[in-house]
Amino acid sequence: MNKTLTCGSVDRAYRLRQSLILLALICAALLACQSAALAHAVTQGDKGYIQEIYGVKFIPFMYLGAKHMMTGYDHLLFLAGVIFFLYRLKHIGIYVSLFAIGHSTTMIIGVYYNITMSSYLIDAIIGLSVVYKALDNMGAYQRWFGFQPNTKIATLIFGLFHGFGLATKVQEYDIASDGLLTNLVAFNIGVEIGQLLALAVILIAMSFWRRSASFWTHAYTANVVMMTAGFVLTGMHLTGYFITPAS
Repeated sequence: MNKTLTCGSVDRAYRLRQSLILLALICAALLACQSAALAHAVTQGDKGYIQEIYGVKFIPFMYLGAKHMMTGYDHLLFLAGVIFFLYRLKHIGIYVSLFAIGHSTTMIIGVYYNITMSSYLIDAIIGLSVVYKALDNMGAYQRWFGFQPNTKIATLIFGLFHGFGLATKVQEYDIASDGLLTNLVAFNIGVEIGQLLALAVILIAMSFWRRSASFWTHAYTANVVMMTAGFVLTGMHLTGYFITPAS
């Protein structure tokens, strides 16, 4: 019995060390790219190009939309959390569609009607959406409050916030009003293409991981890491909000 307890203690200690290493790595990676997180893929080259053109530019805006989603790791973290325990393509399609409806709506409305807000605060909320989904995957709400929030409604609502996050970035491009709506639609199509490509990579990786015995062993730890990443992103953006002078 003592030997069994000792082995169990060693196993728990090993898992704890793994968890701490993963947490340290994710925090270090996020802190290392802090400047990129606050800028969120709005490069000077892209911004300069957009400011120099006018009229309908469908393909360039599709490219920019796809690029933004592929480099938007906060959006991808949330999507990874959404599909973490989804196995059927039908269910994945429903949740991804709800997310897409949410962020498409607020992105287009936010830019077209020039609804301005602090990008730092919106990105902090997006970071909290990652925290929410990780806690949901860990079954925290059932343990703490005795009920399960409607995951479909939550995905749609957070999709709306993610869309406003996209809108704040698109507004930084200072797009010309000529052909604005068409260019926004092109940007949104690019976002959806980028989202599907990233989702395909995530699903392939998840499918291989789910086949291994380590999935259920490390699923909880993975969501702890995801939750920590969400808190780190939220803290980074709130810091940016408080230390950046108002323009």
